[in-house]
This record gives sequence, C-alpha cells and structure tokens, in this order.
Amino acid sequence: MALADDTRHQGHGLRRDLDLLEALASPEAQRAGELGVVRLSQLTGREKSQVSRALKALAEEGVVERDPDTLGYRLGWRLFSLVARTVEDRLVRAAEPVMRELSAELEETNHLCVLRDQEVLTLLSVSGHSFRVHDWEGRGVPAQCTSAGRVLLLDASPDDLYIRFPAPAAHHPLSEVHTLPELWARIQQARRDGYARVREEFEEGLVGVSAPIRDFRGRVVAALNVSAPAARLGERLDAAGRVTAEAAARVSAHLGWEERPKPPPTARLT
Repeated sequence: MALADDTRHQGHGLRRDLDLLEALASPEAQRAGELGVVRLSQLTGREKSQVSRALKALAEEGVVERDPDTLGYRLGWRLFSLVARTVEDRLVRAAEPVMRELSAELEETNHLCVLRDQEVLTLLSVSGHSFRVHDWEGRGVPAQCTSAGRVLLLDASPDDLYIRFPAPAAHHPLSEVHTLPELWARIQQARRDGYARVREEFEEGLVGVSAPIRDFRGRVVAALNVSAPAARLGERLDAAGRVTAEAAARVSAHLGWEERPKPPPTARLT
C-alpha cells in the first residue's frame, strides 16, 4: 500500500512539473521571454512556495533556467537538447527513404544537413548505390559558400545575418560571396528558384545543389544537398536542383508541412 501511495505521489508531482513547463512554453512566456514565480503560481493554481521549490529543483537539472537579474524563469538547455535530439531522429527517419530514391535517380550521393551557428553540419549521407557513406557525417562546413547553407538561411532576416556573421567571408577565396549583401542576394535567389546552386565555391571542381526541408510550421529545419564533381554534375545542375527540391518537399510533407504560396520578402540588406 505504501508503494502505491509513493507511486501516486510521484505521478502527481510529475503532472505538476509538467504544468509548470506548459506555462513556460505558453505564448505569454514566449512573448515576455520569461515568467516569474508569482505569475507561474497564478497560471498553475499552486502556492508560490510550492512553485518556487519545484522550479529550483528543475533548474538544478537544467530543465528550466533562472535569470539572475530578473529572477524570471524560462525553459532550459536540457529540455531543448532532448527536443533537438528527438526532432533530428524523426528528421533522419523521414528523410532516409527519400534520400535513397533521390540518389538512385541522380546516381549521386546526397546529404541531410542542418545549421549549427555559422556552419552546415551533415546528419546523414546516402550514396547512389543505397549504401550510407560516412565521410561527411558529423563534419561542419561554412554556411556562406555552400548551397546547403544558403537554403538553411531562408528564414533569416538581414538582422539575423548581421548577428550570425559579424565578419565577411573573405577567408573563402573560391566563394562568390564575400559580403552580407552578396549572401542575402544568393539567399533570395534560392527562395525564388526553390533551391540553391553552387559551382566550385566551396571546393575546386565540386558543384552542388540544395533544397529546404520544412517542419509542420513551415520553418526550414534542414537542407537536402547533392554534391558531385563538376565534370559529372555541372551540366545538369539545375535539373538536379529541381529534382532535389521535389525530394525535399516530400520529406517536408512527412514532417507535416503543407506548401502554400508566400509573399516575397520586402526587407533589403545594404
């Protein structure tokens, strides 16, 4: 009987913690950036002392974070880490069958990529022979001079670019992009075309195309990339771009995205 009572108590405590996390994920919390103990107590219907103790325990585990200046709380790094791993696992599972079909159609290796700070990270690579290839998996490359990087930045505003890339990309001599206005122009070109193309900007003799993968909200969460020697893919780069865009759209559909027309951006980067 005591064990059953303990189990019920633990389950009740977990539900109350989840109520706090739901409140910290609410639109109100997102707009404000954080919520204090008093407001969380009001939203959950719990005593302030109970809420304070629960938040302290959650903060010790990294599930929530407390701002030392305002004393407000927000969702923490550990929770976002768990969510990110779950999302990436679902992304890989949704993308791999489509990637195999794409590789068979183009007879080229393709890659599933995500954005990490200023770099593009490859999560999965699939060859044209339906074997996984690992040379690129886990490897980061500069976003500015790659087609994957340019489509991964499709949701970025000019201000986002200034924050993410405080210095121009002058250390990539092969790239056609050395300033943020040039990068913005390439991103807008990718938006119009539905895919980005790069000819020997990242590596001599290498060309590539990439198309965006969107989640159920329509946000770009990954890029589907095809890279190959220019002698083999260069003459059919745009055709490969269109095929890759169709494949990326299928992955997006698996993630719950229904494509609908968007108005063109009005912001300019000068």
